[in-house]
Amino acid sequence: MRVYIETYGCALAQFDSQVMEAVLRSRGHVVTSDIEDSDVVIVNTCAVRLDTEQRIAKRLVEIQRLYPGKRLVVAGCLAAARPGLIARIAPGASLVSPQNSHKIWEAVESTGRVVLLGGVRDTGWMPLPRIERAVATIMIQEGCLGDCSFCITKKARRTLRSYPPDLVVDRVKVLVGRGAREIRLTGQDTAAYGVDLPGRPTLVDLLWSILDKVEGDYRIRVGMMTPEMALQLIDDLIEAYRDERVYKFFHIPVQSGSDKVLRIMNRRYTVSDYTAMAESIRRAYPDSMLATDIIVGHPGEGEEDFQATLELVEKLEFDRVHVAQYTLRPHTRSAAMPQLPDSVKKERSRRLMKLVEQVGLKRHSRYKGRTVRALVAGRAYRRGSAVARLDNYYPVIIPDRPGLAGSWVLVYVEDATFYDLRGRILEAQGEHGVMRPSTSIAAPER
Repeated sequence: MRVYIETYGCALAQFDSQVMEAVLRSRGHVVTSDIEDSDVVIVNTCAVRLDTEQRIAKRLVEIQRLYPGKRLVVAGCLAAARPGLIARIAPGASLVSPQNSHKIWEAVESTGRVVLLGGVRDTGWMPLPRIERAVATIMIQEGCLGDCSFCITKKARRTLRSYPPDLVVDRVKVLVGRGAREIRLTGQDTAAYGVDLPGRPTLVDLLWSILDKVEGDYRIRVGMMTPEMALQLIDDLIEAYRDERVYKFFHIPVQSGSDKVLRIMNRRYTVSDYTAMAESIRRAYPDSMLATDIIVGHPGEGEEDFQATLELVEKLEFDRVHVAQYTLRPHTRSAAMPQLPDSVKKERSRRLMKLVEQVGLKRHSRYKGRTVRALVAGRAYRRGSAVARLDNYYPVIIPDRPGLAGSWVLVYVEDATFYDLRGRILEAQGEHGVMRPSTSIAAPER
């Protein structure tokens, strides 16, 4: 079969698409980038937001209309969390949950409709992730120990399953040996890693194991951690981050600056808990990137609660904030609560984004006029540009040129936005003359 895979959602979905691709290739199928050239179309879905669900639903209708002769498989979180919806939109489509990504061949090779829902992830095997412009992403765990009122993802990825440390280390070693310079460790909650494994190795244990056993010139970026789990590890994490091979990057979603709203959300920490953790991170690494997520307009959020969120953003000076207006998700407790008007959510979102941009610009502007060392890894959003990362994962947008990916560059920062830095290359050195950055970034002039 010639198979086309279209992916929506987070890094976990991207990883699952790579699992499907690896399995299909191993069975002799061809994975094509051209939907016109395919026999089977796999849509790997996301369920986290209503607008994403609506976009996917529209796309499924479109695929059936434009390509009626092609077999359709709907995989991922939306297939697992909303199978009834998919059945109404695409009654002939096969359904494959994230945990059954490695069984995708059954849906591809069958002549009839296949439904593979439920079960747990097989963590005894992992494909070798792709390297894209010196970046590779490894899923280290799936599932969450939380029970947030607003979350539908737990219905698609509920059971905590961690990949064994030896398997993760082996994949990192191979990837670095093949030229990967940025390794992204991703998961639904990376701080929950290992709770389900014999001996209960932690995320910190996994980091030390990688750092001890994998030699080379690379960087590790640790993915999202829930505050309640990160609080249990933070002191040891801060110590592990002292290794220059770990980006000083912390993605810890706070969701609200109001204890009342956090209780309604069933988040298991307080604002003071979160603040203490953030301040300990900044004491150890003043220039670290502190990224967070905030939901605006969750049921029960009053104006005082929203003001508390604004005050927290201003106090902690988050470097990156993903602002999301609350959207109703079926089968969640928040969906049954009295809802705020869309006009209120939009107005609060605008006010929060204005502050986020002010704070982000303030943090980034400290680097204007500075010369920094950065690793070129990943793709820039502007044509003809490349993205290079500082030790704290700040992105510096620079002119692209052949062979630049995976190199260390010396960059003069000419400008800054609330989202990134802009610069020009003063010097670049690659494999035969690596420019190694210092163990920490010099504090910018204030």
